[in-house]
Amino acid sequence: MAVEAYLPAVGTVVVTAALDSINPCAIGVLIFMISILLSQTKYGIKRLLLLGSLYILTIFVIYLLAGLGLIYFFTSLPLVVTQYLSVGIGLLIVGAGLVEIKDYFWYGRWLSLDIPYKLSLKIDRYARNLTITGIIFLGAFVALVELPCTGAPYLAIITLLSLYFDVNAFGMLILYNIIFVAPLIIILLLVAGGVKIYRIQKWKQEHRRAIRLALGILLVAMGWLLMLIANGTINLG
Repeated sequence: MAVEAYLPAVGTVVVTAALDSINPCAIGVLIFMISILLSQTKYGIKRLLLLGSLYILTIFVIYLLAGLGLIYFFTSLPLVVTQYLSVGIGLLIVGAGLVEIKDYFWYGRWLSLDIPYKLSLKIDRYARNLTITGIIFLGAFVALVELPCTGAPYLAIITLLSLYFDVNAFGMLILYNIIFVAPLIIILLLVAGGVKIYRIQKWKQEHRRAIRLALGILLVAMGWLLMLIANGTINLG
């Protein structure tokens, strides 16, 4: 007998986005960019806030457009194809969750959901271009690179939203992306307010394992949820 449910609940979106928002790539690039800005006396706080805001806004827009594009793709597929695709995505998300859990115990060993080294070098190089155009390009590049590498939580939410997409689901997608960029906004404001950048870097390093464990457990649960929906065990109400 199938279980009727309204999915995903707002709490699911908030928790998933909150964990996904502690994104090592997006945050790391912002910290690196801020460090460069602070090291050059010709750049003041106003310039810091302008460039930082452009970087964050670009990531928000790219992620939102990517989410809408994937939802449109999923909703345009025949139902039978969508069911099999949901099972495949569920297995993929469970696998990603297990990799994240592995990193809690053996961080960085074997397979990890990190940005490839060559791409990270490109990101570092692009982060030094502190023009408005350069920062917008940087934000777009970071968003597009990290989506396939660390976007499993977002993919899980997108797949769930696509199963019953309406105005409320669109609002949840926007909410997800606002929460996703919230830590970037907080970091930018903290630095502009005088907090030393090394304190933020230290916090990021100290909590990275715990964040990966929590995210991994959530991904495994959401992957199983997708498969249960796909085989009819749980029906959207």
